[in-house]
Amino acid sequence: MELIIQLIFSFIFTACFGIIFNAPTKAIPYCGFVGAIGWIIYYMLIQINVTEVQASFIGAFVVAIVAQIFARRFKMPMIIFNVSGIIPLVPGGIAYNTMRNIVELDYNMGIQNGMRAFMISGAIAMGLVFAEVIIQLMMKFFKTGLTSMQSFARAKRRLK
Repeated sequence: MELIIQLIFSFIFTACFGIIFNAPTKAIPYCGFVGAIGWIIYYMLIQINVTEVQASFIGAFVVAIVAQIFARRFKMPMIIFNVSGIIPLVPGGIAYNTMRNIVELDYNMGIQNGMRAFMISGAIAMGLVFAEVIIQLMMKFFKTGLTSMQSFARAKRRLK
């Protein structure tokens, strides 16, 4: 039951962020779907004791793959789905606690929270980039049938 509630609310909140970011009207439900998928992946990984950083990386990776699929299917920029899709994964509460700890002169806790927020943010960025690179390589492979190394080796053999 809790998983269904998480799914519903993550869909609603992500779709609302799609509205805030002026996504096209027909893309808003899909933006919500992308965010809900990313959040459910993150939530399920946290439930099985995967670290926040790893769960954020995998969640962002899945968000980027689903966003790429929707972007190609609906012929829209991928960023429409990506931006609203990663909103549930952003460590805003941790960043807030970092600033609160620093203002309260609790520097040790502030540094710990700051490093957590920094690592989670980096994991989100890496997840998005890795998914994009993998999809680009796959698309290039499927279009040409060869990777650049295979093409290079074939061209080198022809010169001999």
